[in-house]
Amino acid sequence: MAKTAKFDRQEVIKKATNLYWKKGFHATSMRNLQDEIDMRPGSIYSAFNNKEGLFKEVLRNYTNMGLTQIEALRNVLDTPIEVLKAFVKAQVIDTQTNAPNGVCMLAKTIGELTSENQELIDVTKDCLNEILLAFTTLIKEAQAQGIIDASKDAEELASYVQIQITGLRTFAKVNNNEAILHRKIDDIFNHYPFA
Repeated sequence: MAKTAKFDRQEVIKKATNLYWKKGFHATSMRNLQDEIDMRPGSIYSAFNNKEGLFKEVLRNYTNMGLTQIEALRNVLDTPIEVLKAFVKAQVIDTQTNAPNGVCMLAKTIGELTSENQELIDVTKDCLNEILLAFTTLIKEAQAQGIIDASKDAEELASYVQIQITGLRTFAKVNNNEAILHRKIDDIFNHYPFA
């Protein structure tokens, strides 16, 4: 008879997400993980195969958090562009104070890993592409509603937003004046290429 896991898998992944997001993949040791998620190395290996296996689940969890946030915003805002703008504000402004790190975990991972971790890089790229697809969908909906010029390439606009988020999150670590950040985010949607 198989043993039943004596831990809450999702809670472990949530705690590991915060730790990896704060420290990065390489700076997070097995000892750090053991202390944070309250599991012995043997149990971590049994449940996740290895540190990389847990990290893949963390990347999935982080991506799902972003996609869930977009869906939640859809339920309370009127237009796709309002959803996209609110998401950008949450990512740039809110994460400065209520997240383990103000930098996007996916961007941080891409910047940290080398070809020795190509499989994790590929997983991270796939996660970034999922977020890009969600942005593209919102932009296409805005185009269908006549909010954005339908002749513009929706995927290019989505890429532009993704790039702006990464840059603004870095900028916010240097200058976290909320009024300036709000203004810079509004500028994304008030000027070229959106206007």
